[in-house]
Amino acid sequence: MESVKEEIEKLKKEKKAVILAHYYVPGEVQEIADYIGDSYFLSKKARETDAEVILFAGVSFMGESAKILNPERIVLLPDPQADCPMAHMALPEKIQEMRNRYEDLAVVCYINSSARLKTMSDVCVTSSNAVDIVRKLPNRNIFFIPDGNLGAYVAAQIPEKNVILNNGYCPVHREITREEVEKARKDHPAALVLVHPECTAEVVRRADFVGSTSEIINFACQSEKKEFLIGTEEGVMWELERKCPGKTFYPVKSGQCCQDMKKVTLEKVREAMKEEKYQVILDEETARKARLPLDKMLELGK
Repeated sequence: MESVKEEIEKLKKEKKAVILAHYYVPGEVQEIADYIGDSYFLSKKARETDAEVILFAGVSFMGESAKILNPERIVLLPDPQADCPMAHMALPEKIQEMRNRYEDLAVVCYINSSARLKTMSDVCVTSSNAVDIVRKLPNRNIFFIPDGNLGAYVAAQIPEKNVILNNGYCPVHREITREEVEKARKDHPAALVLVHPECTAEVVRRADFVGSTSEIINFACQSEKKEFLIGTEEGVMWELERKCPGKTFYPVKSGQCCQDMKKVTLEKVREAMKEEKYQVILDEETARKARLPLDKMLELGK
C-alpha cells in the first residue's frame, strides 16, 4: 500500500502542484515540501511559480498572500482553521485615526496579517526586511501593525523615524520571558541565544543574535559555535538540525509551539490536494487592494 508521502508525490504530479511550507509546520510536512521558508521567501516563491495549484502548508494569512499574488491559480490550505491570532490584531478605526492625526504617515503592515488589514496599508514587510523597508520610506511617521514587538525592534534600529506601535503580538513569542532566557543561559553556558524580533524588547536585548526564522538558521549554520538556545517557534528545530549536523539546539523554554501551525498534517495535505478543497477565495476588490502593499514590499525589498 502507498504511504501518505507517496500519495502526495503522485498527486503533486497529477495536479501540477507546488507545496510551500513554513518553518513552523511539523517536520514531516516540511519534508514533503518543494520550498521551505519564512513568509518573505515563500511570498516570492508563490509569485515565481508556474504551478497550476499552490498548496500552502501554513496558516490562513499565508494562503491569502499566495492567492493575492497569484489570483489566477488555485491556492489550497490543508486546514482552514489554522489561523494566526496576531494577523487580526489591528483595528480599522485605529488605522483611520492615525491617518487623520498624522499628515506624513505610512501604515506599515507586517505580512503576518489578514488580507483585510493589508488593504488598509501602504506597504507590507517581513521580519527579515522590516528595518530596511521602513528606512527606505520617505515618511517620518510610521504606524506599524499588527505586531508591537516587531514594531519596537524596528523603532530601535531607526531612531530618526517616529514609529507608532500597535498592541498586537504573537502569543508564542510574547510568552518567552527575560527570566527564562537568563535561566536557559545558566543551564547551557556555552550556547548562543538566537531570538526572533517578535519577542519582547527585554528578551531581544538579552540575545546574542536577533533575526527572522531564516536569518536564525543562516546564523547558526555559519557560526563556529556548537550550541544554541532558540527563541522562536519549535518547528524551526527540524530545519536547524537538518542543515547543521553536529550542532545542538535547545528551545529557550519548553512549549514554544504554535498550535495553529501544528494543525497542518500530512493527511490534511493529501486530502486538500486530492479533493482541491479549502481553496482560498478572495473577492476581487480585496485582492486588488491587498496586492498593492505586497507588490511595494517585493519592489522595495529587492
